[in-house]
Amino acid sequence: MTEIRVNGLRGVELAVFNLKETADFYAQAWGLSEVASANGTAYMRAAGNEHHVLSLHEAPRAGLIAINFSAPSRIAVDGLHAKAKAMGCEIVSGPTELGAIAGGGYGFSVKTPEGQTLNISADVVQHGAGNFHDHSRPTKLSHAVLNVADVDKQRNFFIDVLGFRLTDSTARMDFVRCSSYHHSIALARAQGAGLNHMAYEVENFDGLMRGAGRMKKHGFKIGWGVGRHGPGNNLFSYFIEPNGFVTEYTAEVDYIDEAKHIVGTPDYWAKIMNGPDRFGLADPSPELRDAMAGKILDERNKACEEIISKKLASA
Repeated sequence: MTEIRVNGLRGVELAVFNLKETADFYAQAWGLSEVASANGTAYMRAAGNEHHVLSLHEAPRAGLIAINFSAPSRIAVDGLHAKAKAMGCEIVSGPTELGAIAGGGYGFSVKTPEGQTLNISADVVQHGAGNFHDHSRPTKLSHAVLNVADVDKQRNFFIDVLGFRLTDSTARMDFVRCSSYHHSIALARAQGAGLNHMAYEVENFDGLMRGAGRMKKHGFKIGWGVGRHGPGNNLFSYFIEPNGFVTEYTAEVDYIDEAKHIVGTPDYWAKIMNGPDRFGLADPSPELRDAMAGKILDERNKACEEIISKKLASA
């Protein structure tokens, strides 16, 4: 019997200022590969089987367009759509056949209570085993963290509508999972909605360090790390990419034993750790904190809009 729930994270879709510059960054510095492009959009794959983990759309204003999830079957897609509709969620588009350039398949789109678009699909084309020997290359999108004003409402949406489960909760974030992987989404308590960061998994600690070294050679300094988080127990290093988004290499993420797992509470994590890094070697840089809060992206969007306004006024 098909489970009517989301069962995996596929990737993210971003609006970016300069498509070529951004695609070059993700290919040369970050370690992804372009799998297709057309009409101002590029699709980037990791070393894993997923058709693409990142979609880049050139636009005057940068921002999060959507987060893409998998469902186990077309029946599950239809069931999730019906459930979301019955629970009063905003449906962006109903179940339909999807474009071949993005891997095809069958899916629909829905908005979270705070307005982020989620695309849910099944039967998307998968890559075969790739001949990738560089373990500094990301294998998949590990998780996305959303800034939210109402964590309870967002968490309940992911759990009640899409079938996620709560893994851990801290004073800063709630972590929810759609598989045995510790979390695919984390919800950060903030003043408003936005993308806090996106994390890409590499195979191991050596791969994470080599990836960080490659970023350094391309002129991108570590904004936080190397460290190890509490919830998820994952290694991390954070960077700010050309548009102002925060992107993370991560490794050694915990898997959950459903029969034994107990949800970690904010009180539990406050006793276990004094901060979000088990190592305690470094804190996020002020610039990284601003980027996670969306301030750098907002500043660049405003600057871009001012340039466009001046051009229009002088035309």
